[in-house]
Amino acid sequence: MAAKFDEIRSAAIRVAASHGLDIVEVELAGPAKARVLRVFLEKNAAARERLKAEIEAGSEGLPERLAEGKLSVSQLSGVTHEDCAAFSRDFGVLLDVEDLVPGAEYTLEASSPGLDRKLSKPEDFERFTGCLVKIQTFEPVRNNRHWQGRLVAGESQTIVLDLAAVKQNSKSRKAGVNTVEIAFGNVEKAELIPEI
Repeated sequence: MAAKFDEIRSAAIRVAASHGLDIVEVELAGPAKARVLRVFLEKNAAARERLKAEIEAGSEGLPERLAEGKLSVSQLSGVTHEDCAAFSRDFGVLLDVEDLVPGAEYTLEASSPGLDRKLSKPEDFERFTGCLVKIQTFEPVRNNRHWQGRLVAGESQTIVLDLAAVKQNSKSRKAGVNTVEIAFGNVEKAELIPEI
């Protein structure tokens, strides 16, 4: 099944690229008769740059919070309903023609990763530097596995959080530090905290 999943992900990447999109995550879940294939999409870097230029030019029809500057372009996936529909149509055909999902029964869902999107690659941490994040580690760091703060640095080996940016839980406060460094390999789960 792992080989098929790699083929599914590769096919999703190809179809997304043809629509100016990037794949954030692909999930295949559920029992055999009720499987759901979820694909989380975002505009690719070039499309995000165009959106940024539109904001700077004062284009009309932009989301209100984006136009007001309450959200940054990096926080938005920029994906529209039309993007998801076009991707689903083309990707669904490819899945069926190449018989990539074993068995005939599955539901395909395509959507934005949302404002609380997962961060999984070093590039994600670099892109979202300056944003609020919550991180769960495999091994405790300063006797704590759960951290929240502003992402100060997100390089390939180490993630640095500014803890003063968020009210900390009692365990974090007891650590008595304003920043924490977490090795990238120790990150079990990470996601953005929406700032609205």
